[in-house]
Amino acid sequence: MADHLDISIVRAEHQHLDLLVPLFDAYRVFYEQPADPEAARQYLAARLSNLESVIFLGLGGSPDGPNGLGFCQLYPSFTSVNMARIWILYDLFVLPEARQRGLGRALMERARHFAQDTGASRLELSTARDNRPAQTLYESLGYERDEAFYFYELRL
Repeated sequence: MADHLDISIVRAEHQHLDLLVPLFDAYRVFYEQPADPEAARQYLAARLSNLESVIFLGLGGSPDGPNGLGFCQLYPSFTSVNMARIWILYDLFVLPEARQRGLGRALMERARHFAQDTGASRLELSTARDNRPAQTLYESLGYERDEAFYFYELRL
């Protein structure tokens, strides 16, 4: 594969589900979840139908048409302290064969521009402590690790 990918990044809509579902399912498998393409399709279709997330899809061209190479998904939220919108970048995934070619960076930049265009005060994300490649990317884009707050969750 070339050092550079010929890609376009689009905001995913229902017509992109066939390209997006295999990526989303592979992302979940990466996080040790069982493959379930049909549930992935239902989940993504619901997010898009209900306007509950924004998904950017990295597309590469081929003689047979575009193919999905990666995606990022943002969820809306707000900060009460700053009384402003924030976006949570919850998912970022690039196919292994498309990595180290700038697609992850391009998806992250598209997410940043979208957040700015919607008047958000910040873009937040979290990643596994051992995911050094992702941490390196995020830090190279200006993200700062939060050292002031602990993250908690309550599993239901």
